[in-house]
Amino acid sequence: MSRPRPPAWTASLAWKAGLFITVMCCALAALLGALVHTEVTRRTVGQERDKALSRLADVTSAYETGEALPPGSGLDPPGLPAALRALAAGGGRGTLVGDRDGRPVMWAAAPADGRALATQVDYGQSARTIESLDGAIAGSSVLAITATLMAGAFAVTRVTRRLHQTARVARRISAGDLDARVGDPRTADASRPQDEVATVAAALDTMAATLQRKLLAEQRFTADVAHELRTPLTGLSAAAELLPPGRPSELVRDRVRTMRALTEDLLEISRLDAGTEHVDLGVYELVPLVERAVRACGTAVTVRVEGAEDGVPVRVETDLRRLERVLGNLIANAHRHGGPPVLATVDGPVVTVRDHGPGFPDYLLADGPRRFRTGGGGRGHGLGLTIAAGQAAVIGARLEFRNAPDGGAVALLTLPVHQPPDPPQDTPRDTPPGA
Repeated sequence: MSRPRPPAWTASLAWKAGLFITVMCCALAALLGALVHTEVTRRTVGQERDKALSRLADVTSAYETGEALPPGSGLDPPGLPAALRALAAGGGRGTLVGDRDGRPVMWAAAPADGRALATQVDYGQSARTIESLDGAIAGSSVLAITATLMAGAFAVTRVTRRLHQTARVARRISAGDLDARVGDPRTADASRPQDEVATVAAALDTMAATLQRKLLAEQRFTADVAHELRTPLTGLSAAAELLPPGRPSELVRDRVRTMRALTEDLLEISRLDAGTEHVDLGVYELVPLVERAVRACGTAVTVRVEGAEDGVPVRVETDLRRLERVLGNLIANAHRHGGPPVLATVDGPVVTVRDHGPGFPDYLLADGPRRFRTGGGGRGHGLGLTIAAGQAAVIGARLEFRNAPDGGAVALLTLPVHQPPDPPQDTPRDTPPGA
């Protein structure tokens, strides 16, 4: 049997800090209360013992002179504790708190003619004083613990609020918002003492700024390289067309086409990174779009439609050009790195492109596609799936990569379904009189 998990709120820093403060306050209150109780009780009992022994001395003198003994005194009086009676009978002298007629008393006893000569003093006032002290200690402890908890909760909440703010900014940065900053006011003045939370916030802001500068530099470099390559590639392409027919000329033209495709991919990557893409949304039937994208690829792809028994076509809201780009890249990747047959399946708003090759590499399944990495020494420059993922995000679709249990790579593209507006309802009108 698996061990039951504690509730999620028990993992919070505020709860742990509150529990720690409560335990420490209770331990401190118990220690101080025990010390005060012990000291006051010792002094109170000592004072009552001195009174009882002083009265016992007077009773002993009266007994020796034959005078009448005061009330509550005598030889082996009733109610005398057995332990104190035995002590006095054995020749000892002592005191002991006991009970007589339902009220606490302090007994004092001494030996007399082989018996116990004892007397008593009232111990009720002292007992009530100790009880009142214990109540005051308990009440003050509760008040102290409550005040400490409130102050601690206020202080911890301020810290956890700043930590949550830092965590929210970190999540925004990880989601691609490189302009997000914590902006803790304690970090604005370098001469101001900073606590640990401010140090973490400052480190996160510095990291985000550095990462943003590096990414912007990379984007500018990629765009600049692609733009600079366009002009010589255009001239090279024109020159290749002038070469005489033959195998060398075909190889040159093929390499020029590859370089031009790479340049266009780099430009598209730079636009996706910069977030400057604008979508042109429209409502389309999904199955004809997929068939059109397959025909444009010019490769052998089997298109299957599932879940269409009701005959209602699935309509999606998307950008036609970008959707064709995504599907084209997925199909091209399946042919280039997978194995035949390649299947394109439409099931509702989900388009699945599957091949029967070795499947996606582990790094891609874990972290998504990476540019300039194809895995397994495959051909190509590794930008196709990166562009597909970027364009899918632009049109609001979800692209997932999996491996089929029986082998082969599976890419699932889930598109946003078009929701037609509700038909307008007729507003009832008042019938004019006499109508």
